[in-house]
Amino acid sequence: MSAIIVGTDFSNGSYMALELAIDIANKLNTDIKLIWVKREKKLFTDEQLDSAYHLAKDKLDELQEKYSKALTGGKLTVEIRSGKVAPVLGDAARECKSPMIVCGTNGASGFEKYFMGSTAVRIVQESPCPTLTVREGFDFRKDLERIVMPIRVNETSRQKVPFTTEMAKIFGSTIHIVGLLDNQIYASDLRTYLYQTEEFLKKEGVKYVSEVRKYSNYCDTVMEYAEEIDADLVVINTEQNVPMSLSRLFLGTNAQQIVHHSQIPVLCIHPHDIGWFER
Repeated sequence: MSAIIVGTDFSNGSYMALELAIDIANKLNTDIKLIWVKREKKLFTDEQLDSAYHLAKDKLDELQEKYSKALTGGKLTVEIRSGKVAPVLGDAARECKSPMIVCGTNGASGFEKYFMGSTAVRIVQESPCPTLTVREGFDFRKDLERIVMPIRVNETSRQKVPFTTEMAKIFGSTIHIVGLLDNQIYASDLRTYLYQTEEFLKKEGVKYVSEVRKYSNYCDTVMEYAEEIDADLVVINTEQNVPMSLSRLFLGTNAQQIVHHSQIPVLCIHPHDIGWFER
């Protein structure tokens, strides 16, 4: 059985990620594998590393006992691996044929700031499947009612539509399509994109609203809109301004900014991640 991969550094942000992952896993009827990554550090003595390992093991056991009852659709397992965080989680997702990696994006702990800044970006970049990043403080206990789905005139923008649709079906959410226009010469093309998206959602029986906004800064416009509607999730492609051939090597600047700064959970999808819910 496949498992959602959850990375933890025992910070509050990573606990929020675990709890949101459990909510998703219960609806997908899948397992969760909770992983702490032991990183070898030359600055630490063998005794310090050994102490960190045993403390991490105790914490993982506590989390397993605490959250197993909440996971009704599958089993919660815990694991310690060694290496660099992003490739380790990516490898685990490949092994499990995981539908998703979930991680916190902030929060210092006594272990390390594993999922802050560039590490969160690297996790998204290394992931073989969609990645959900969650910032500490998000109130995941409310229903996932409103999902923001930005649409622009480019070759990959609409490829997020099927994934977003599946999330909306699982949670009974409304998709808020925001058509982004930076130049009036693309207005006709954008209307076509939006019409096609709306027709797809109608066919799938998913509730939606749609509007167009002009923008000069993609990240600011998307996040301002998300805040205005009190969104619960933002779904983006990972390489809005990176050529398709380089999509697994670099994240677009827009994706990086949103992962870094969003106070709302962000689901990052590589356009090549087709059929991830069916895995």
